[in-house]
Amino acid sequence: MEYISRHLERKFLKMSSFFKAVLVAGARQVGKTTMLKHLAKGQTRTYVSLDVKMARELAQDDPVLFFQTYKPPILIDEVQYAPALFPQIKIICDESEETGQFWLTGSQQYKMMEVARESLAGRVGILSLYSLSQSEKAGIVFTNELDFSLACLQERQSLVAKNNIISVFEHIWRGGMPQAQYADEEQRQEYFESYINTYLMKDIAQLGEVRDLLRFGKFITACAALAGQIVNYTTLAEASDISVPTVRDWLAILEGLGIIYLLRPYANRELKRLVKAPKLYFCDTGLAAHLSLWLTPQTLMNGAANGPFFENYVVAELLKSYSYSPSKANITYFRDSNAKEIDIFIEENNMIHPLEIKKSANPNRREVKKFSILGKTTVETGAGGIICMCEEPIPIDPLNSFIPCNLI
Repeated sequence: MEYISRHLERKFLKMSSFFKAVLVAGARQVGKTTMLKHLAKGQTRTYVSLDVKMARELAQDDPVLFFQTYKPPILIDEVQYAPALFPQIKIICDESEETGQFWLTGSQQYKMMEVARESLAGRVGILSLYSLSQSEKAGIVFTNELDFSLACLQERQSLVAKNNIISVFEHIWRGGMPQAQYADEEQRQEYFESYINTYLMKDIAQLGEVRDLLRFGKFITACAALAGQIVNYTTLAEASDISVPTVRDWLAILEGLGIIYLLRPYANRELKRLVKAPKLYFCDTGLAAHLSLWLTPQTLMNGAANGPFFENYVVAELLKSYSYSPSKANITYFRDSNAKEIDIFIEENNMIHPLEIKKSANPNRREVKKFSILGKTTVETGAGGIICMCEEPIPIDPLNSFIPCNLI
């Protein structure tokens, strides 16, 4: 299978030249190990996977002997299986000024992040990798940072083919798991079944915080049915036959494993009566489509859930884009008690870029009038617009544009 270049590579190498250890976290099978092995070509870097029982037991029982056996520079796969390694990694880091000694991958972000941050404070850079984005699949690297200005969008437009609803929904349905890219419909179905049963349920069982895996399976399916919506804890509890507190715990587990993304609501003291519940999205739309039994891209594109799935796709693409870019941004959504809602706020440098998401190729330009709510705050309003299926960027007013979804 041909290697697909990842947009995180640039950032990873930059952090490896600065930190003594770099940890790439993310869901199972998104390509963490493949990327790091690709970047390690030509290096004399030891590789060890803690999925291997003997290596894992040595790491857990005798970290000093582990590093006598497997010497840095080293790539350690699935480091969450041996948190006992972190204090020893700290000692080795402190004995040398050399950067990039430890390349680490981890799937269970849930608990591992806290241990890594505490043990390796100031010594580790933590990055997140997600499944393949639309531009990664197409082999496109945007050279400018996304600021939603018309000039930025037009520059990006010169690199891509015209937006196309069929290819967008093929991407949504197939998702971004590298192994699912070349599968036919039957193989893809078996791949996701295996992914859920082999990886997801195994990781959840190992966390030891879920006793009823059958109900947890129902819960994941219920989450997929509500993708793109504000979390309704009662609905999820009833669908899964569990309590509301358990819903909250299980959502945290799924988010920690990199399966779902909870988009937090915008908070600002200058605006009153804002909702506090997050919106639920899947990090990989292919997994959500499988759980919702959309068996072909066509049935998904023509079905009742096409709007929420399109929104989920846009949010996931933005999440990936900002995770890999040089500049960090805070991604939220806005909704008040009067049901006035704006799908996305991208907040950076004390400026908010407001965005609506519409599956239409010709959405109503009046949607941007909602952005005037930001005039009641002291935060500066930046360029924004409507992310949609239009074929090229078109200005709506001096600040906002119709934004083709393949430019994010």
